[in-house]
Order: sequence, then structure tokens, then C-alpha cells
Amino acid sequence: MAASAIGCSRRWFRAGNFNFGNVAEPRCWKSLVLASTFFRSASKTAGKQNRDVPWAAVVGLEIHAQISSNSKLFSGSQVQFAAPPNSLVSFFDASLPGTLPVLNRRCVEAAVTTGLALNCTINKKSLFDRKHYFYADLQAGYQITQHRLPIAVNGSLPYSLCTGKNQNELVSKTVRVKQIQLEQDSGKSLHDDTGHQTLIDLNRAGVGLMEVVMEPDMCCGKEAAAAVRELQLILQALGSSQANMAEGQLRVDANISVHHPGQPYGVRTEVKNINSARFLAKAIDYEIQRQINELESGGTILNETRAFDYKLGCTIAMRDKEGKQDYRFMPEPNLPPLILYDAKSLPTHTSHLQVVNIDQLQEQLPDLPSVKRAKLVERYGIQPQHSFTLLNEDGLIEFFETVIAATQMNPKKVIGWILKDVLGYLKQYNVMVEESPISPLLLAELLNLLESGMISSSAAKQVLEIMWNGEGKSPTLIVKEKKLELIRDQNELEHICQAVMDGHQKEVEAIKKGNKKVLNKLIGEVQRETRGRSDPVSVKQILEKQLLLQPTKKNP
Repeated sequence: MAASAIGCSRRWFRAGNFNFGNVAEPRCWKSLVLASTFFRSASKTAGKQNRDVPWAAVVGLEIHAQISSNSKLFSGSQVQFAAPPNSLVSFFDASLPGTLPVLNRRCVEAAVTTGLALNCTINKKSLFDRKHYFYADLQAGYQITQHRLPIAVNGSLPYSLCTGKNQNELVSKTVRVKQIQLEQDSGKSLHDDTGHQTLIDLNRAGVGLMEVVMEPDMCCGKEAAAAVRELQLILQALGSSQANMAEGQLRVDANISVHHPGQPYGVRTEVKNINSARFLAKAIDYEIQRQINELESGGTILNETRAFDYKLGCTIAMRDKEGKQDYRFMPEPNLPPLILYDAKSLPTHTSHLQVVNIDQLQEQLPDLPSVKRAKLVERYGIQPQHSFTLLNEDGLIEFFETVIAATQMNPKKVIGWILKDVLGYLKQYNVMVEESPISPLLLAELLNLLESGMISSSAAKQVLEIMWNGEGKSPTLIVKEKKLELIRDQNELEHICQAVMDGHQKEVEAIKKGNKKVLNKLIGEVQRETRGRSDPVSVKQILEKQLLLQPTKKNP
């Protein structure tokens, strides 16, 4: 279903919670009230009895991905984000009488390629249907989609997520893909509250979409967000969709329900049009907890559509779905069945421009994210969970490889600086990798200073902080101006260590009695005294030597 198709026709014929077309007779009101009272009482009793029983959540996703194509699914109109309103509309997009759809080959190939990447069975014959509903930005009064026989079915999407206290445990999971179908997008309604009017922009009307329907195999927001992010990376690797959620090129609907293990699934709610993986996780987790709280307090879950308010961090009811809407599906009379071929069924003497060859598209599949991660681990010797972070953050893998090419430091050390320090700054200030004030080449220069022994790791962190604050100076210049070079004079370092020991006799005695961990405190004090200009390894050696020479105090 198109993102903006919200079935408003039901809304105009409802008042309160009752359908005008199905109001009970007056003589029935008493029995209805009694039945309702009994049901609420029974629900409260059941809620109290089941309060100690664990809950299980079930999450399924419907994802609309905008296909990367120069023109729309059934017309030659250009596809362009943020174009002037109604500037990219053909006669067909505006649903003028007598216009006919012409299927876009590029959109078909994108759907087939996506299906192959998601381990789907590609149907060599698929059908188009009309899905009827009323909305102001759906000019024809119906959407052309694939209801009876979609282009791809029965696939799977393997994905992984980091768990554990430090997010260093990688857990692999798989969600089943029920189907992938081609369909056209609707237009866009712009609500002007000041002028009390709604404006219609048909630039988006007819843009090609792939709807990826995932089975309810997930149980929380984190799993759903990880699956969506993996799909996003796959679509971008294939080039079948830019999948930019901020521009509405990837929109997610989440179906959520809770139940006690071993019992049937509960009533589900649908949270519509979520355009951020982070908001998706928050919306799902909030909705799960809301349903649990509702059931435990004796309430019931309504089969309804909800929206996520990211400012409030909660879901809000939009409309009910208790009565199944009749979309009056019918075969699209103006489009023949879509026929695809493989190498065996390909007709002889047929131009490759006239048909879509499944086997040929299979051979042209690029490396998918899972393969890229494996290559990163093999090439650089990094941990698998680090490869996930590199690939999942836009632009971070390019940042990492640029640093690697310009530094002598071991990749295993480089990955620590990028993921812990640079990425930490990026997340703290909500900055994209491409917007980072610390460029890959400047970071490489800093790491070279550290690797060559010119500065200590603590001094390097000081330089990194100065670089982040945007002074525009090179690490070498910062080290020179701030006098952060390592102390090379051994005698000076020994005098500083001795002074620290003299001022921390309690710690010295603890070390001599066998508590070796206290030595780290003394090393830290030396680092503080030298403002990070001392090498921790050298400091440790000096302290251990001086501790051996210092006599142990005898108890009186």
C-alpha cells in the first residue's frame, strides 16, 4: 500500500466508536452494556493472573523502497527529489482519460536483482492488479500493484546485531522475506493549517516502489532496526535504491503484537511510515511496552494504525482497522502478465533489450555487505563486530581505508582510534562522517606521530580533541605549539617518578606488599605530572626499578 494511502473513506462514516450503518437496536443496549462489563472484569482478572508470566513480542515489517530510476514506473516523467511542486507530472500520472501505463524495464530489473540478493524465488510470470481506495493525492482512485502474483517470493535476509555489556558480541539472525512486489507511489498532500486547505503535489505520483514484506520473525526494536539497516546496505550495494530514509526513499511500517509464550499471537497494531532506523527501534519498543501495560491493567489491544511521534517518543492512534477494508482488487486490464526468462527459456534471436534475463542479472550481482565484511576481516585482521560498525556507518569504511593507506600503524590499532575516539565524537555531536572536522589524512598524521614515538597516547588524545574543536591546525603544529613531545631525558623522567613516589608512600607500601594493581595509579600520576608527555611503558619500567631500590618500612 502506498505510504499516503490511509483509507479516509472509513473516517467520514464513523462517530465515536460506532458505525452508523450498524447501530444496535435500543432493546439490545442493556445486554451490550452487561456483556461489556463482564468482558472488562474478566480481562482484569486474567491480567492479574498473567502478570507474572513473561511476555513475548512479535514484529513484522513492510518496507517500501523507492527504485533508483530516471523515470517513473509506468510513465516517462523524471524522478527528482525536491523538484518544484507538480513540475514532474505526465498525463498518465495525473490520470487523464485515455492514458495508458508503459512498464519501466529498469524498475523490473531492480526488483529482480533485489529478489536474487534476498534469496527469493523469482516468478517468471507475475501479474499487476488495481488496489482501489480514495485519497486526495491518488488521482486515479486506485494504485497499480502486485496482489495475486508478485515478482519475487519466499526469500530470507540474514542480519547480525551486536549484544552484550560492551556491545562486542555478534549475534546472527535471519528474517524470512514473504514477497517483493512492484507498485506505484502516490502523490503527496501538504496540509496548510493557516489557510485551512490541503495542497497536492503529484511529483511523487507513479514513482516506482518495491514493497518488501518480512515475516514476523523479530522480537524487538533492535532486531528490526538491524534488519532494515542490512536491507538498506544491500539495496545501496545493488544500486536498486538509494534507500535514503531522510528523503523518504525507504519507509517502514511495523506490525507489532505481544502474547504469552505457547499461546496464540495477540492482536497486532501497525505503526506507519517510519523513516529512521533509530526511530523504528524506539517506536517498536515503546509499542511493545504499551501493549504489555495495557493488557496487564485489564485493557484490550485494538487492531489499529498508529504513528510514531519522535518528539514525544511515543506512538499515537491514527485510525482503527477492526473492519477489514475492501480494496476491491481486480486485474489491471491495461498491463499484460510480466514474463521473465532465464538462460534455458530465453527465446532465440531475441534482443536483450526486449527481455529480462534472470541468470544474467544473477551473474552481475556485486559483493553484498556480508561479503564486504568478510573481506575486511581477512584483509585487515580486525574483529567481525568491527567490520559491522565500519560498514553500517555511512562513509566510515572509506574513512578507515584512507587512514590505513596513509599511516604506518597496524590496522588493529587504527580501528580502535576510529571506532572509539572519532566515532565517539561523531555520535556525541550528532555529526555525519563526511562532516567530521577531523579528516582521514589528519588522523593518519596524528597516528604516525604516535607510532614513531614522538608523542604518547594520552598526548594524542589531547591533540585529537583540539583538532575536533576545529582550529584547522595540523597535528604536528599542535604538538609543537602545545609542547606535547615525549620527554626524552631519562634523568628528568626518573626525577619526576621519584617525586611521585615520595608523595604517594601509601601506594608504594601497598605495591611492596603485593598489590601490583596500585602501580597503575602511580603511572597515571606521572602522566598527569608530565601532561601526557611521558611514555607509560618507560614510566612503568622506571617505577618498578625504583621500587626495588627503596627499602620497605618495618612495622613498629
